[in-house]
Amino acid sequence: MPRPVVDLPVSVDRGSDTALAVQLGDRLRDAMRGGTLPSGERLPSTRALARQLAVSRTVVTEAYQQLYAEGWLEGRHGSGTYVADMALPAEGARREPVPAPVPLTVPANGYGNGHGPGVIDLRPGQPWVHDYDRAAWRRAWRGAADLPPEGDPDPRGLPRLRAALAEHLRRTRAIPVGPENVMVTRGTGNGLDLVAATLLRPGDRAGVEEPGYRVARNVFAGRGAEIVPCPVDEDGVVVDGLPGDLRVLYTTPAHQYPLGGRLPIPRRERLLAWARRTGAIVVEDDYDAEFRYDVAPLPALHGLDPGQVVLLGSLSKALTPDIGVGWLVARPSFVEALAVTRDALADRTGGPAQQAVAVLLEKGDLDRHLRRMRLEYARRRAVVVEILGSRVTGDTAGLHVMVELPEHTVAPLVEAARARGVLLDSMARHYHGPRLRHGLVIGYGSASRADVRRGVSVVAELIG
Repeated sequence: MPRPVVDLPVSVDRGSDTALAVQLGDRLRDAMRGGTLPSGERLPSTRALARQLAVSRTVVTEAYQQLYAEGWLEGRHGSGTYVADMALPAEGARREPVPAPVPLTVPANGYGNGHGPGVIDLRPGQPWVHDYDRAAWRRAWRGAADLPPEGDPDPRGLPRLRAALAEHLRRTRAIPVGPENVMVTRGTGNGLDLVAATLLRPGDRAGVEEPGYRVARNVFAGRGAEIVPCPVDEDGVVVDGLPGDLRVLYTTPAHQYPLGGRLPIPRRERLLAWARRTGAIVVEDDYDAEFRYDVAPLPALHGLDPGQVVLLGSLSKALTPDIGVGWLVARPSFVEALAVTRDALADRTGGPAQQAVAVLLEKGDLDRHLRRMRLEYARRRAVVVEILGSRVTGDTAGLHVMVELPEHTVAPLVEAARARGVLLDSMARHYHGPRLRHGLVIGYGSASRADVRRGVSVVAELIG
């Protein structure tokens, strides 16, 4: 039987400058943090709560949707809206009840498994892969195993998965696309390489954020392009600094890598105006868009101008890099051109992995996993901010933050931390040209919450 609905101890202030939906979301969030609304508590329907507060149903719906996105609430089919499971197991303990978490056999970081036991890896780039619904994981792969292999796979990907991804993007990123806009890839790097192979000719100029993702630089260089470093600031790519002769621009507007900025709406519009004026194709890496903290999502560039933007995404952070499935979203004519390129390169995404991901999406298992992990990462991020305080920037989204430091202190600090068993990443390797900013890029995805606390405490002690 469903639990009785709780009488919510919340109110809103009509005289406040803060929007009613934001107020309500804040009140509910505080109640869940403080234990007034414990895990498993059933909330009133949007209609009932709107009547209780004497507000429009839209106000309650918007507040609930934001809390769903942050992982605080979960829906149960035919039963209602509930406070998500926020119980924190003791470090090293297994969650109960079944299904229990299962470790996945993937590297704990993006640099290989060369470090020994007891080492705390705070380098960015990898998610936490040790807590997952075993039953859902097995169900997905059983579903894939029940299907026969395809003799002539579609280079665009399985129709079933393309449809599921289109629906996922409509719900989570408000991008109105259909299967004809979607190509299934092996990940962001694979999608970027297909774009480069289709668009670029030797000598074409390709822009990459500076500092930025070095894999993007490597992909473009591998296709014979001239790499053009494009400056970024605390908000993202600086549009006024972009040259007019780029064939393509790679950017990370949801959470700039590695500085952590979120590209504001006015700058997004200026960027798209620049692209239309110059004819450049913008490649939008939707990096870290799934994980936001205390902020509402910003619209994807692709949704603002589908003809000028190619969007890339993957499951490497949302689930595990080991699954090797991502997506590319573009206008249908460009998807067809990419399919021709892909066929010529004999490049494919594995069929069983595609089928398994389709099951995870169709059953809602991926959404539930994202909600759980969004809440878990928010706790780890809170630990980092608690210890390092105002030194931290770029903490509104994603799985890493930046700490800016004087140049001469960075290398000795990284070595001192390594000597104490903490692996760190510096800003230096993210630059293509002269290094203009210096400091640490601290990842909190692949280490446990207890290890994040211990490792970041070592960093704070070394910084002084």
